[in-house]
Amino acid sequence: MFKSLLALLLLACALTARAAPDPALVRQLADDDSSVKVAAIQKLTQTGDPDTVRILQAMADDALALAGGKVLIVDGDKAFDAATGAPVKAPENPESITVNNRIRGELANALAALKLFDADPAVRLDSAQKLQSKVSAEMSPLLAKALEKETDAKIKALLTLSHAQANLANADPAARLAAVRALSGSSSPSVKSLLQPLTEKAGEADSKVRYAAISAVKSIDGRLSMTENLGRVFSGLSLGSILLLGALGLAITYGVMGIINMAHGELLMIGAYSAYATQSLFRAYLPDAIDWYLPAAIPLAFFGAALVGVVMERTVIRWLYGRTLETLLATWGLSLILIQAARVLFGAQNVEVANPSWMSGGIELMPNLLLPWNRIIIIGFALFVLALMWVLMNRTRLGMFVRAVTQNRAMAGCVGVPTSRIDTLAFALGAGIAGLGGLALSQISNVGPDMGQGYIVDAVMVVVLGGVGQLAGAVWAALGLGVFAKLLEGWAGAVIAKIVVLVFIIIFIQKRPQGLFALKGRFVD
Repeated sequence: MFKSLLALLLLACALTARAAPDPALVRQLADDDSSVKVAAIQKLTQTGDPDTVRILQAMADDALALAGGKVLIVDGDKAFDAATGAPVKAPENPESITVNNRIRGELANALAALKLFDADPAVRLDSAQKLQSKVSAEMSPLLAKALEKETDAKIKALLTLSHAQANLANADPAARLAAVRALSGSSSPSVKSLLQPLTEKAGEADSKVRYAAISAVKSIDGRLSMTENLGRVFSGLSLGSILLLGALGLAITYGVMGIINMAHGELLMIGAYSAYATQSLFRAYLPDAIDWYLPAAIPLAFFGAALVGVVMERTVIRWLYGRTLETLLATWGLSLILIQAARVLFGAQNVEVANPSWMSGGIELMPNLLLPWNRIIIIGFALFVLALMWVLMNRTRLGMFVRAVTQNRAMAGCVGVPTSRIDTLAFALGAGIAGLGGLALSQISNVGPDMGQGYIVDAVMVVVLGGVGQLAGAVWAALGLGVFAKLLEGWAGAVIAKIVVLVFIIIFIQKRPQGLFALKGRFVD
């Protein structure tokens, strides 16, 4: 009975034992020729042996050494035979194995490929994603093995693309044709680059494969063009959100007082510098809470810009109502004063305002379409401010007074509306909203003394196009101009896009002077 049990145990050990990696291949990892090392790494990877991960990881960590003709893994004062994993006596003067950038790149690919057999699906998914742009023809057998064992649908789809990429160099035309057809459904620019050489006779002799590659490239081009346009639309919406925050305040002041404030761009600048100042305070006194400096900067940006707006209205603008040219010149002078004040306080150079960690990264919808979190949050923030503005203008006493003064100042004054106080409050509200726009702008643009100059013209165009004093018109005009400008930039360049937008607005105003939404009631200058 004892002999039978011993035989069974030996048989079980024999069945479960794994063959160690080929010592000859392991020895080639220490060769002086990088090409020999690369070939050895590729051959070891193709085996799919879990022990290979241990060896290649040690090589990537510079823990592989040569001593007495054997390749060893040296870990402090311990040493192990690289091929068998058996502990050996630590050598006195081991010869380190040189690993250059080419070898490191090959090791990274090999380790990623070997992790396709990991028990953890998250590790396999990460490995499959890393291999998308780094797969080589030598990996085809290993990828086929991993594809056969994979059960997760998402990982399997990635492996199918990787296996197809590896088969593009297959000697069999049928395998290459199948690979091209599998890749035709991709939306990746790197896949298009792989297929591009196959569209020429010099790169692909088989006509069936060549024609399939041409069709696949056209199909990928169509999807890439569509995603690029989607990306431009998203960028246009984020730009439109900034224009909306800048133009809302201008729409209120222009609607109530009939004043085009040329210093409105500098109110954006004040909001942006409020973000910088808050960030600096958090870094100095609350470094552990630095990620929350942006919410803390919101009231500072609003009330800081509003306070500057009140001072401007009380000291200069109040005395120039009804005198358009003088108002333009005076507010332009105020803008120069604010710019110089920013230079004195913060310096002439741009300052750095970092995104919080929760605004970093983005959502990858397609290989060439990434929606950054900072722009997504800015769009949401603009909609939130717009909702608050709608409630204020339509559900509060102040909003009713502002609308009354906008529609008929004289009659509003006759029924007891304090028009002078409404002017100040409206100007403060418009300036505060511009400050919020600058706060949002600081997350996607440079912050400097001159940053507001580039937005005042666009904000005026939004107000004129949308209709004087009309919030709905400002919304549609801002978002429409943002998307229209970004689409034109992609096709004709930024300069031509600006010219076309300006010409369009001039023609539109000639045909419809009241803008998209006509003002109700009588507007008195």
